[in-house]
Order: sequence, then structure tokens, then C-alpha cells
Amino acid sequence: MPGAGIASAPMSDGYTCFDTDVCNGVATVTMCRGDQLNTMTPAFWNELPVLIRELDASGAARVVVLASTGRHFSAGMDLAVFGGGAGRGSDGAEVGRLRANLRSNVLHLQDTFTAIERARMPVLAAIQGGCIGGAVDMVTACDMRYASEDAFFCIQEINIGMTADVGTLQRLPKLIPEGVCRELAYTGRRMPASEAKAAGLVNEVFPDHDSLLAGVQAVAAEIASKSPLAVWGSKEMITYSRDHSTADSLDHIATWQAGMFQPTDMVEAFEALAEKRPAGFDDLLPFRGGLGDGV
Repeated sequence: MPGAGIASAPMSDGYTCFDTDVCNGVATVTMCRGDQLNTMTPAFWNELPVLIRELDASGAARVVVLASTGRHFSAGMDLAVFGGGAGRGSDGAEVGRLRANLRSNVLHLQDTFTAIERARMPVLAAIQGGCIGGAVDMVTACDMRYASEDAFFCIQEINIGMTADVGTLQRLPKLIPEGVCRELAYTGRRMPASEAKAAGLVNEVFPDHDSLLAGVQAVAAEIASKSPLAVWGSKEMITYSRDHSTADSLDHIATWQAGMFQPTDMVEAFEALAEKRPAGFDDLLPFRGGLGDGV
């Protein structure tokens, strides 16, 4: 069964921006600074990739639901992230080294959301209210997006005189028509939930926050009931195909199947169907440093 042996396992210790709970194979990661509009403080950028990698490495989570508290999903980058004087030369550092350091900092921010994309399990975003600036970067790295009727999306960076640089302009054109993406990026206008669904950015729109969370949890539970190895393979192949040719992608799935496809889960699926019972699949193995415990 999904998450066998795990009824409910909080994982919030040490995190200031997130509350996390793992139950029956579904990890719900909730941004918990609703009163501050869940802005992305320096702590956020350090905590999120560690949290995602921890869930990924444990093998206990088959799906992650990324949710939020308060009126808005997230107002994006906190102003504190822009502070500190990096790149202004105020400390007398050589300009080339300052520029190289700025580039490294941008890559660090990008890696925060790339961790979502690289995780073995799907990540589903449940979006209410504003999904602004850096929050758009974040949800475009998720596997699916769901929204409440009051949700809206805004590429806020253009409104403050900068180019979005943490993933929106790289991932969003793969999710919605390029012309729509360009309009949002150039104008900074708000895209309401209904338009986002019509464009293909969100899978479903729910009347309010409560029904949104319930609906996304239902989708997550359905995914968690499937073979986690087959789900991981599906995520890997879809993401790979996005960035590679059809020929390369077909070669990749052939290599994957040569190593990862084993009949155990397929036999269990057919037996469960014949016996009219839910199928029970083993969790993915935990790993440390990229090596499974049994290796």
C-alpha cells in the first residue's frame, strides 16, 4: 500500500518557511508564512531544495503537494534577497569576481526549483490568490498546477525593471503558447485562473481554497496508488522528452526499460485487478548520496 507503515509523519523540525506532513505516501509541503504573503526570503531558498531532496531520498513520499497558507500562494521574491550590495563594488572587490559571484547566486536560486523537477516523485502545486514573480518560476517546475477561482499569475519581474531569471522564461513557453508567454513576460499583466486553465497552465480550477486542497489531495492519492517506479519513469521520460529530440527520447526510454522494467509491479497490478482489490506496490528505496541502502 502507498506509504506502508506511515500514518502521519511531520517533518517540520528545522524549517521556518514550510510545514510538512507525510501520510499514506503523499507529502504535503505547505508554505507557512501566510501573514507575510509567503514571500521567498533567503531562508526559503535554502530550505526548499533541502526539504525536497530529503523527501526524495527517503522513498516514503510517492507524491508531493505544494500548498500554501493565507490569502495568496506567494508574492514571490522577498526584498531581502536583493539586499547586501552584491555586485555594486562597495566592498572594493574586483568587478570580475563580483560578476562571477552574482552568476553563482542566480544559479543557486535556479537550483532551488530545479530540485522539484529532478525529484523522483511528481510535485503538484495547489495555488490560491496571487502566484507572483518567483512563485511562477516555482510552479512551472512542478508536474501539475491546480488553482482556486481567485488565483492569478503574474510575471512581476518586468514590472520592477528586470528580466525573470529563475525558470519562468525557460519552462513557461513549454507549458502555454509562446505568444501568450511573451505577452505575460513583456507586460507583467495578471493572468486569471480561468485563462490559465484555457491556456493549459493549470489542470483544474476549484471554487475556493478548501475545495482546491481537497481536489489536489484526491489527485495525489490516485497517483500514490500506482507503482512508484512506473510513475518515476513516466516523470523522467516526459521531462527528458521536453528537452530532447524524439529519437533521443526513444533511445532514453529503451535504456531505462532495460534496467528499470521488472515484471513484479505488472504482475501485482494484474492480480489486483483480477481479485478486485487495490494493488500494493513497494515504495522506492531510500538513498544516501545517490546510492540505495541495498547497494
